[in-house]
Amino acid sequence: MVAENLISSAILPLKTSDTGKEALRTMEDFFVRHLPIVNDKQLLGVISEDDIFLHDVEEAVGSYALSLIKPYVKSSDHIYEIMRLLSENQLTVIPVVDNDNNYVGMISMEDVLNYFAKTSTFSEQGSIIVLEMQRRDYTLAEISRIVESEGAQILSTSIISDHNSTLIDVTIKVNRSNIQSIIATFERFSYEIKASFNESEYLESLQERYNSLMNYLNI
Repeated sequence: MVAENLISSAILPLKTSDTGKEALRTMEDFFVRHLPIVNDKQLLGVISEDDIFLHDVEEAVGSYALSLIKPYVKSSDHIYEIMRLLSENQLTVIPVVDNDNNYVGMISMEDVLNYFAKTSTFSEQGSIIVLEMQRRDYTLAEISRIVESEGAQILSTSIISDHNSTLIDVTIKVNRSNIQSIIATFERFSYEIKASFNESEYLESLQERYNSLMNYLNI
């Protein structure tokens, strides 16, 4: 999935003539805390809710004395690059530009979440296993072989690592609700099972986190 397929058509960017009050109203309507400012097709930067409150909300945002951050993604950038920039810059939206650096739209954090919610990682039935291991011991081929030896398949994998540690967490989703035999096989091969969730537990936990995030975005 690339950026051009995730562009939101509902949210419009700010013009330099838009007032701070108008910007805040748009942010409130769409549950975001950032908006790009565009002059014709030129991306000037991204303004935040906090930026506006430091100025007169009755004045046009183009009159504000701002040192705008200017993160953006290209239309052809992968969704992982979108996620990285959203996270690094703590943004709720990110602008998209074409190969000539002309503004073409924006992607919200909610757009990204909705995309992942529709993928097989979340939509297909299954269970979650989290393995803790040394970075040097990680091999997806062996993990897959163990899962498949129990008649199951891996639907998705992800790795969480800490640069200050040699340990990593490998999260796998398998297409089975009953995973006791898979866990037993991992343990037989000396894998450390950090956590496991059956489908109902996982979806309930995921829904709680999603609701918490939506509540946070609504603040």
